[in-house]
Amino acid sequence: MTNHRRPPNHNSRAMYIGRFRVLSSLKLYRQIVRSLRSDALLYVCNSIIAHIPSHTLRTLFYVRIMNVEVGQGSSIHLRLRLYTRGQITVGDHTIIDRDCVLDGRGHISIGSNVNLAPEVMVLTASHDPDDPGFGEIVQPVVIEDYAWIATRATILPGVHVGHGSIVGAGAVVTRDVAPDSIVAGNPARQIRERQGPQTYILRYKRRFH
Repeated sequence: MTNHRRPPNHNSRAMYIGRFRVLSSLKLYRQIVRSLRSDALLYVCNSIIAHIPSHTLRTLFYVRIMNVEVGQGSSIHLRLRLYTRGQITVGDHTIIDRDCVLDGRGHISIGSNVNLAPEVMVLTASHDPDDPGFGEIVQPVVIEDYAWIATRATILPGVHVGHGSIVGAGAVVTRDVAPDSIVAGNPARQIRERQGPQTYILRYKRRFH
C-alpha cells in the first residue's frame, strides 16, 4: 500500500517562524520609536518652549504640536508643564499662570474665564495603594466657567470643580466642589458660598510672561 502523506516541510515552517520574528521585531521597533518621539516632544515642550517669553509662540506650539485646544483670548504663561500630548481643552478668556502643571493623561476640561493662579497642579493619574501591582488609576478632571484656583492648589484625579467656585491657596481638592462655593485646606472643605453671578471677562497677558 502506498503512503500518500506529504513529508513535513521544514523550510515552510522555518519561513513562517522567521516572518513572525521579523513582524514582532518591527512592532517592537515602532513602539520604541513612538515612545522616544513622545518623550522627546515633551522634553522640547517643557524644557524649551515653555521658557520662551512669547505668548504667541508658546500658544502656537501648544495648539499645533501638542494638540491642546485653546479658546479665544486665553493666555498660557511661562513654564507650563504637560504630561502628555493632547487631551486638554481650555475655553475662552482663561488664564493659566506661570509654573502650572496640567496632567492630561486622563483628560482635563477647563472652561471659560477660569483663573489658574501660579503653581497650580491639575492631576488626572494616580496609583491604587491596595493593588499588589501598583496599578494606575486615570480619571478626568473638569473645571467649569468662572472657577478660580488659587496659588499652589492641587486638583486630584476625578474632581469636578463647579461653576464660579474658588479653591483657596495651597488647598488639596480630593472631591467635587459645588458651584459658587469657596473651599480651602487639606483636604479641601467648604468655607462659604461665593456671591454671584459672575459676568467678568478675563484679559490678563503680561509681556514676556
